[in-house]
Amino acid sequence: MKNQKYKDYLYWGITAFAVIAACIAFAFLIIKGNSVRSGIKELNSILAPITYGAILAYLLTPVYNRYVNKSRPALEKALRSKKAGESCSKAVGTLVSLVLIIVVVVGLFWMILPQVITTINGVIESFPSNADMLYGWLQQLLADNPQVEETVLGSYEKGLLQLETWVTTDLVKVMSSVVSGVLSGVVFIKNLLIGLIVMVYLLNIKDLFAAQSKKLVYGLFPLWLANRIIEKFRFIHQVFGGFIIGKLLDSLIIGIICFVCLSIMKMPYVMLISVIVGVTNIIPFFGPFIGAVPSALLLLFVSPVKCLYFLIFILLLQQFDGNILGPKILGNSTGLSSFWVLFSILVFGGILGPIGMIIGVPAFAVIYSLISEWICSSLKKKNLSVLTDDYHGLDHIDEEKKTYIK
Repeated sequence: MKNQKYKDYLYWGITAFAVIAACIAFAFLIIKGNSVRSGIKELNSILAPITYGAILAYLLTPVYNRYVNKSRPALEKALRSKKAGESCSKAVGTLVSLVLIIVVVVGLFWMILPQVITTINGVIESFPSNADMLYGWLQQLLADNPQVEETVLGSYEKGLLQLETWVTTDLVKVMSSVVSGVLSGVVFIKNLLIGLIVMVYLLNIKDLFAAQSKKLVYGLFPLWLANRIIEKFRFIHQVFGGFIIGKLLDSLIIGIICFVCLSIMKMPYVMLISVIVGVTNIIPFFGPFIGAVPSALLLLFVSPVKCLYFLIFILLLQQFDGNILGPKILGNSTGLSSFWVLFSILVFGGILGPIGMIIGVPAFAVIYSLISEWICSSLKKKNLSVLTDDYHGLDHIDEEKKTYIK
């Protein structure tokens, strides 16, 4: 009886401490939100090469494992040594993974850069004719409407003054932004190259890391809890792997469909627009809009009618993706409603940027699942229903009979 009393005190003490700590952390995030965000961004920039390497290693693990397992028996037989065969098979898997990622990156640049140069040249070349067309239209309009002419001339003079002000004051800021963008691109390439080196190391020592992690878990925690932790990590891997690989496959198919359909419609900049649409489609919910806006602006310079056709096509394509292709590939891999998908993208995107928008959905799905499992376990201990439908319109639960009063 005495031990039970101490256990109750300990339980309530831990609960009170956890609640107070959570309140303090929440208050700190609200009061020092900007400092926390800047600190997270600084930490992200420092860890960027390791992050890139870890992401690439995770994505390429199936490819690496496949070629290691396929080449190992033949190499062990040829070299007459199990150890040498294993080392060489790892080298084969690493080489194939490196070649694959380099081909993908170089291929993307090969598809995008020429199209970007062509687009810029096309806009520059068509600008004089478009300007002349606009000038002629304005001339005709002003000749027929003297009152409009006075208004337009006044706006024109104001526009000139604003342009002069912009050139003398804001142009330096724009140039600074351009230089900053170029430097960011250089830093990204540097981080990506270092990330490739990190990827190679992680692919070759991932089994050792997994074994050491399991050893650590079983050493620190009771056996039942250690088994639960490892089970949950397998669940996390299943959710993340299924979602990310499924989303990549979905985006690849969408990019190919976009390329074929735009080619049939004889749209300009087909390759560039298809790559933009395919890559941005990786981001759930907001991806289609992010990809459609710059693509539509490109087409607007060429033909407003083609821009309109493109927007209609993108709307139909995304309906196909959201209602047919996406569910077919991804299924209900996250188990989240549309609201929680939007919530997770906004929260993780605000904290981690574009990467957060991609991993936010599976990350929140894991958190949601763990909390849901904990709530269901607590309800079962109280002999209460775990079905959400039983709580619709609920007024209260009878404490003695455990009946649901509505």
